Amino acid sequence: MRRLRGYRACMSAVRNATLEAWMKENGYSSNSLAEAVNSAVGDLTGKVGGLDGSSVRDWKAGRVRWPKSATRVALEKVTGLPATALGFVPRGRAPSSAPAPPPEDPVERRRFLTAGTALAAVAATPAYGSSRRIGKSDVDRLQCRFGEIIASDHRHGGQLGIEQKAASLADEALALQSSGSATQRVRAHVYGCAAAFRSSAMWAATDGRRYNDAVRHMREAQALAEMAADPAIKFRIWSHAGTLYRHLRRPSEAIAANDVARNLLITRRDPMFACLGHARQAACHGLTGDATAVRGALGHAQESLDRADPGLARPAWMAAVSNGAELESLALAAHLSLGNFEQAESHAHRSLALLRPHMQRDRALNVARLAHAQLGQGEMDSAVATAMSIPPDIVARHPRVTATIGDFGCKLRARAASRTLARAWDEYAHAHLASTA
Repeated sequence: MRRLRGYRACMSAVRNATLEAWMKENGYSSNSLAEAVNSAVGDLTGKVGGLDGSSVRDWKAGRVRWPKSATRVALEKVTGLPATALGFVPRGRAPSSAPAPPPEDPVERRRFLTAGTALAAVAATPAYGSSRRIGKSDVDRLQCRFGEIIASDHRHGGQLGIEQKAASLADEALALQSSGSATQRVRAHVYGCAAAFRSSAMWAATDGRRYNDAVRHMREAQALAEMAADPAIKFRIWSHAGTLYRHLRRPSEAIAANDVARNLLITRRDPMFACLGHARQAACHGLTGDATAVRGALGHAQESLDRADPGLARPAWMAAVSNGAELESLALAAHLSLGNFEQAESHAHRSLALLRPHMQRDRALNVARLAHAQLGQGEMDSAVATAMSIPPDIVARHPRVTATIGDFGCKLRARAASRTLARAWDEYAHAHLASTA
């Protein structure tokens, strides 16, 4: 009997290397896998499971070789694999035995499987006969391509080619979903990548003033974000929706969309996101002429920026927020809308000092806004010199910069006391900025 107990203890100590390898490949810690399985148990039974990290560590250590029925079915839903393929051994069998499910109450199992229909719909079934596994490496590859789209936007902004490329990558991410099997977590991350690409297509169309296309991309991005495991992308989509409505001169809808972004949990977890939400709200309030709301929103944005941890890892598209450049840019836009030209000029200079060299579109746009701020203060010569300092090829390449410079030319002609100055601008625009003259 003592020998038998020793044998059983030895067998229970055999580590589940298969489960450990799967967790490492798919980016799960013991705690995060426990949380995912608890959530799946809740979907299956209506009551969230009670696992914690130690429960999963018992699985990995081999102390629990065959989880209970509800837990096991939930784990299979999360991973997309049968328990035996994860290294678990049915009761009454040694680890080397051929995997086979143990006898169990078929009514109980049917109840769990039937209740899990909604969860199974998220973990989409791969194409018939496919043996491919979609894993973390696929997600990493898509995220790398997203980084390339962000870099292109910073340099070139608003280009139709960027919009089309981002939309194509969104379709590629969705096609990946049906190319093989994957865990619920990996599928959610792939949906997040698709939402990210579609949000970039939306932003490129907005920046390029192709507003009908931007609205179409926005709706697709919002739907994808609901299936994603990326709260940052959900924030980006709704925040950009606010910006889109602001450019459409629909401030009420802009404020409402931005409120959705500002009320997401991520803004409470990371004040940097709260900073961006408040700053974009200030720009929306600028359109309504509400100076008090603008000052309040900018104050909240600065407070959030001061509270944020500068060393926290964030998406590449948050870079200008992290160093304060985006806050200054949005404050510039808000004060220009209010006609506070002196304050606008101050924010313009600060934004230009903070913007990184590769952010050509944002730099050109803020120089054009600076010219407007100087013109609003009656500094005609300085305003013209500032506007002329933007390289003509950048003006021609960025639709929003083109429109801002064109508007500058119209205001200059209306205000210039000197016909000579207006004529000098017209000659410059005709020679270098034909589309803005």
